[in-house]
Amino acid sequence: MVATRFDSRPLLGACLLGGLAVLAASIALVITIGPASLSVGDVYAVVFERLGFGNADISRIKEGIVWELRLPRTLLAAVCGAGLALCGAIMQSLLRNPLADPFVLGISSGASTGAVLIAVLGLGAGAVSLSAGAFAGAVISFVLVMLLAAGAGGGTSRVVLAGVAGTQLFSALTSFIVISSADAEQTRGVLFWLLGSLSGADWSDVTLCGAVTLVGLLVCLTQSSALDAFTFGNTAAAALGVSVRWIRILLLTVTALVTAALVSAAGAIGFVGLVLPHAARFLVGPRHSRLLPTTALVGAVFMVWVDAIARTVFAPQEVPVGVVTALIGVPAFAVILFRMRTSR
Repeated sequence: MVATRFDSRPLLGACLLGGLAVLAASIALVITIGPASLSVGDVYAVVFERLGFGNADISRIKEGIVWELRLPRTLLAAVCGAGLALCGAIMQSLLRNPLADPFVLGISSGASTGAVLIAVLGLGAGAVSLSAGAFAGAVISFVLVMLLAAGAGGGTSRVVLAGVAGTQLFSALTSFIVISSADAEQTRGVLFWLLGSLSGADWSDVTLCGAVTLVGLLVCLTQSSALDAFTFGNTAAAALGVSVRWIRILLLTVTALVTAALVSAAGAIGFVGLVLPHAARFLVGPRHSRLLPTTALVGAVFMVWVDAIARTVFAPQEVPVGVVTALIGVPAFAVILFRMRTSR
């Protein structure tokens, strides 16, 4: 019954527009939360002024807080939530594993190693940023995992096993570098980044991650029918005319690039791609033409509020975003496991 809940395209469109309205309202409301006294009207006034529509009748300090600090951070949170949730939905469909997430390919651990090499060892002599190092590490990890999976004969089970091996390898390298080379201050900074942090967000991060996530969403939507076919297995998908090997390579590559870009900007944020696709399936069913945009919207709204919690609950001390997502995600993960057990 859930799968047929939104068979009407006009109804689905209305629901997506409603989701976008909820996201816009959430962003505006979250920006007002903090020590500075701001209203939702102030937020919209600043945005409209920057877009060339009128003048914001507020102080320059408040304008700077909105435009330079809180808005890029909140937008990056939305983009990260949307991208990670989207990648989780793709991974779960491709691997036919409800417990798969974007980091199953070792991307997070590879990004962590790349970031640590830059932060601790100073590779690149200052010419390479932390984000660039993280992105390079994520791509290298993905390539190694796919080569290992191909060498083992391919297939979804080999990809998962190769991802586990890659994750352990790069996690060990990261730990070794930190223990052997980092001082106490560097270790604290690296640990905070590894747990996920949006504190350094700027407009360049928002632009890059937003563009990558949008392109990834569009590419995945063009393959929504193929993803529906994957639900019935590789043999059934091939019988339906799906080029199983090339579609899998395409979508795994898109997932890896989106995840790498997001991890390089915000660190490793877990459980978003694992839990939220299940919530979206409950709302709109398994058909990917409606599941993917819904998952992205749910992930965006979720991460906007998680970031607000992370920066305000223990203010002035900030909690890493990954800690909050884990505290919320673990109970949700337990519920998923229980539902899987009772549905057998």
